[in-house]
Amino acid sequence: MKRLAATVGKVRIGAGEPIVPQTMCNTHTYDIDATVEQCRRMYEAGSGLIRITCPGLNDVPHIKEIHDRLRNECIDTPIVADIHFSSETAIAVAPYVEKVRINPGNFHKDHGEACRQFSRLVQVCREHGTAIRIGLNHGSLGERITGLYGNTPLAMSKAAMEWLELCMANDFYNVVVSLKSSNTVVMVEAYRLLSKAMEERGVIFPVHVGVTEAGNGDSGRIKSCVGISALLSEGIGDTIRVSLTEDPVNELPVAIYLAQRYDGKLQSSMTSVHIEDKVAHAHYEAPSRERLILDYSCDFGKRLLGGELDGAKLEGHYLDQEGKAVDIAAEGLSDYLENELLQAARRVFYRPEYIACPGCGRTMYNLQEALEAVKAKTSHMKNTVIAVMGCIVNGPGEMADADWGYVGEGNHKVSIYRGKTPVLRHVPDDEAVDRLVELIEKENGEA
Repeated sequence: MKRLAATVGKVRIGAGEPIVPQTMCNTHTYDIDATVEQCRRMYEAGSGLIRITCPGLNDVPHIKEIHDRLRNECIDTPIVADIHFSSETAIAVAPYVEKVRINPGNFHKDHGEACRQFSRLVQVCREHGTAIRIGLNHGSLGERITGLYGNTPLAMSKAAMEWLELCMANDFYNVVVSLKSSNTVVMVEAYRLLSKAMEERGVIFPVHVGVTEAGNGDSGRIKSCVGISALLSEGIGDTIRVSLTEDPVNELPVAIYLAQRYDGKLQSSMTSVHIEDKVAHAHYEAPSRERLILDYSCDFGKRLLGGELDGAKLEGHYLDQEGKAVDIAAEGLSDYLENELLQAARRVFYRPEYIACPGCGRTMYNLQEALEAVKAKTSHMKNTVIAVMGCIVNGPGEMADADWGYVGEGNHKVSIYRGKTPVLRHVPDDEAVDRLVELIEKENGEA
């Protein structure tokens, strides 16, 4: 069995190296000052890698300047250029960054041509010592692979293995691979299938793990922990990103916690647990509210996800900011957190399911405000999956599981989708939430 490590600047990923936490800028790449400032905060917060979107060739000089300015400030965190469709952009930016993230299937509709373009990129990356992340997301696999295997976890793993085989055919091994989904069941199954396929092939590439479009607040953290911890507990995952629709620096404490926990540097704050009729009853003494949430999600998320348990009650206390003990029962946290955990594991849907991307340099409106506005007016709509997406480029493809989509167009306009079909376009953003609610209520016979 050959276990590979990828070299990304000063960082090595995989082959037993410590798990690397990372995050991604949500500034506009052309706003060099804002992007550099955000990178500084990410560096100070402990990000092992920093990803920056590179939408087109015009952004390559911006990426280069950002990289140069950070190095002049002695910030040596590796920079990853995020590419979605253009192989020419990936090829142009590869000399100026430590890694490029691409989905090669998006390079061209013809698979043969996509392979040729990917092989060109591999040669450039070899020349410059640049790593590649092959990043495939549920919902953006392309017609050829879904025609063969459906829009399934198996299709995700098969697509990834095709590109890994091409890397090996080109004798290029400085590669990380990811298979993300906002659906924790799909995401975990896809990574397990990929891990098995790599083992059967005899070559284990480093794996980037994350739940994409997890949302924000408690629910985003819980959902991320459920999916990521299930895999890290099985030894699957070498670098992680927690995708929250918040300031991206907020992602890092959660990612660092997960890395430390599964590198054996942290223990859960759970002090005891007993199980009756497939329901766990756990006692916690947590140093903070967030630590309670993270420990609880990791302790029981995988077991709920796999059907080993049907519930997980909690009691005990956590410490507030002044160091005072807050009783979990008195705070009403047990039922709330259990419901959130069951929803994250897709066992119970006690409220709408929100899919929300974290935003990046392609986002043309205030994504965080939009998500909160959508939540405020749809919180009563159980068994409904609503996606709030930052841009028209990625939104329609990435919201594979959504019943409804709210997608930014730019210029204060929004498109509203039913499934993958746009039903309203160019809606002013100050009207769009109400229009979305009207459409859902009309379909549900509530209007």
